[in-house]
Amino acid sequence: MQIYNTLTRKKEEFIENEKGKVKMYTCGPTVYHYAHIGNIRNYIGHDILDKTLRYLGYDVTRAMNITDVGHLTSDSDSGEDKMEVARKRENKSSMEIADFYTKAFFDDFDKVNCKRPEIISPATSNIDMYIKMIEKLLKDGYAYVSGGNVYFDISKLKDYYVLTNHKEDKMVVGAREGVEEDNSKRNQADFALWFTTSKFEGHELLWDSPWGKGYPGWHIECSGISIKYLGEYLDIHGGGVDNIFPHHTNEIAQSESYLGHKWCNYWFHNEHLLDESGKMSKSNGTILTVSELEKRGYDPLAFRFMCLNSHYRRQLVFSFDALDQAANTLNKLKNKIADIIDDGNINQEKYDLYNNRFIDEISNDLNISNTITIIYDLLKDSNVNGHTKLKLINDFDKVLSLELTNKNENNSELTEYILSKIEERNEAKKNKDYNLADQIRNELLDKGIELMDTRDGTKYKIIK
Repeated sequence: MQIYNTLTRKKEEFIENEKGKVKMYTCGPTVYHYAHIGNIRNYIGHDILDKTLRYLGYDVTRAMNITDVGHLTSDSDSGEDKMEVARKRENKSSMEIADFYTKAFFDDFDKVNCKRPEIISPATSNIDMYIKMIEKLLKDGYAYVSGGNVYFDISKLKDYYVLTNHKEDKMVVGAREGVEEDNSKRNQADFALWFTTSKFEGHELLWDSPWGKGYPGWHIECSGISIKYLGEYLDIHGGGVDNIFPHHTNEIAQSESYLGHKWCNYWFHNEHLLDESGKMSKSNGTILTVSELEKRGYDPLAFRFMCLNSHYRRQLVFSFDALDQAANTLNKLKNKIADIIDDGNINQEKYDLYNNRFIDEISNDLNISNTITIIYDLLKDSNVNGHTKLKLINDFDKVLSLELTNKNENNSELTEYILSKIEERNEAKKNKDYNLADQIRNELLDKGIELMDTRDGTKYKIIK
């Protein structure tokens, strides 16, 4: 398998630490708000990587954190903890906030058929591990106490910027949005391992530590959870491209200083999902979630399909037109598959031919969009019997997770009927014949089809 490694900035052969076994870590959500579809695109990319490795025969153990403390509004150790911001915004406890948004996250995670990691651990469940690591970093001279807080001293490392290829003089105060001067630090690029009330008063979640009552910094949690559950040698660590600096840079610094050896061999990063205004974020006030897409009448798997048609290392621009196109294409594909007659026995020669093509593409840095082309080629191949086709599609779907052989509720005749009724209703509303418009809505509802009027037009959902 060839995979692009952010650490070396090139595509290289994947070689596991232990034969046949893969230990993989994915940075999880900060559960202070809903996860938008840009966040979910990242997890779809990691899901494809996880399932690809399993398809190729690896025994994968994957861990993911849930950040419920320590992630500040600025990556430069300034601003409030995001959980504190949410607590004040919603007038709930931090744990109530965390529980609510963790559930919301996994609801959307499940809807796009992402497989949950074997290990999922909240940051607040591993305080003892962070303290253990920080004590050793202090003892070995990689960290220092200043102003009541504990900081990692990046000047102790030969190449702190190994993951980003930055030069130290480029990373100055003001070079990145949100960077502020912290007079407690020896170097402005130093980062916090532990905060005490000397810096942030009134924080709800506090633990006793050798340095005073306080809470961990954001970066230490991923290192601590990974090492605690996956051991000292990690095969793959991933996240979005915005995690590269400073989060993953800091993870490498503290983990390898703590362990005394190289920690992770491969770094996997998903590119951003953009909207018309640029990168999706929670700061602009509008959060488009998978659940919101579903309320508008979209199958969440249409969003997954849209993501799979773009390489994970390319930026993807979201629009409802693009999602409509993905939904229609997926429906047509599933309709074609539904027409396959399961006849005969497996044709092993044809099975191997197409399966090897599929493996070649997923092994080439997850070239998933090309696997969709393989399915179309398979459907057109009159020399492959139905049983072999269905076996191949079901196997491919172990990676794609699009439920391709499930009976498609939106078959072509039903779709044509619904769209004609929507058009008829739109014409009635244009003529101000609201009684007829209501009759059409109720007629569809009686058939188990719910209409939803949105800014982007009328959508529908099959409810029974």
